[in-house]
Amino acid sequence: MIEESAENMPELVFRRIESRDLDHIVAIEQEAFPEPWTRGMFCQEISSAMSRFYVAMLGETLVGYVGYWQVVDEAHITSVTVRKDYRGRGFGRALTDHIIRVAAKEGLTRATLEVRVTNLVAQNLYKSLGFRKTGIRKGYYKKTNEDAIIMARNIETYANEPEHANP
Repeated sequence: MIEESAENMPELVFRRIESRDLDHIVAIEQEAFPEPWTRGMFCQEISSAMSRFYVAMLGETLVGYVGYWQVVDEAHITSVTVRKDYRGRGFGRALTDHIIRVAAKEGLTRATLEVRVTNLVAQNLYKSLGFRKTGIRKGYYKKTNEDAIIMARNIETYANEPEHANP
């Protein structure tokens, strides 16, 4: 978690993604993934009616972003990404918690996601938030030929659960 005292730390604020965020998002995406999304893909997320994408701002710093696609009554979480120098400090948990709350408040009943089989940190985070393994997608990540674990959880009552601590 963050080592600075709470009184010196700006509040973590979530807001919908905007075009002005794209330079930061693309830079974070490129440092985080071997198969990064393009600027054009994020532009599509901004304009898509089925997409909900949010950034997490710590003061003036964009520390991460998260999003899902609405598929009928399901939130398919497509990205939970934290800037490299902010990882391991609780921001991934805060982003995931936020997006599940958004989806639950919109009346969605289930959240799903894929995670690399080698990404144990993310798997443990999702498990701690109630996600369970439901399957495997063989060779899902084309560049590395890595499998993805499919994880899911019911979210109907998530908005009523206590918030998971923000950093």
